[in-house]
Amino acid sequence: MNSDELKERTLNFGIRVMKMAEKLPASQAGTIVSNQIIRSAFSIGANYRAACRAKSSRDFVNKLKIVLEEADETSYWMQIIVRSDLINFDKMKDIMKESDELTAIFAAALITSQKKLEKSKI
Repeated sequence: MNSDELKERTLNFGIRVMKMAEKLPASQAGTIVSNQIIRSAFSIGANYRAACRAKSSRDFVNKLKIVLEEADETSYWMQIIVRSDLINFDKMKDIMKESDELTAIFAAALITSQKKLEKSKI
């Protein structure tokens, strides 16, 4: 998957999360979770775009760490949604799968980038 495809995938993911968050209850908990998950989901794509414009390999790795943190945080909020029965798991499973896949992609990219960075120091 090239960077343009991943930019598009993260943008679409953010939009899907936003639409899913609209289905959360209009309670205090629903509002808090909605705000947090929308922020973290859109932050994945925004920070990935920033990583693609990194000034150096070290800068790329640092920005990719942020992307991974935001992807993991988004997964965390999804677990809260399901475990607290704000939205049924059956309605969440596809978006949770996408969240897990994006987290895995960015984790692998970070490992590869860190190894390349270490090799360049030798």
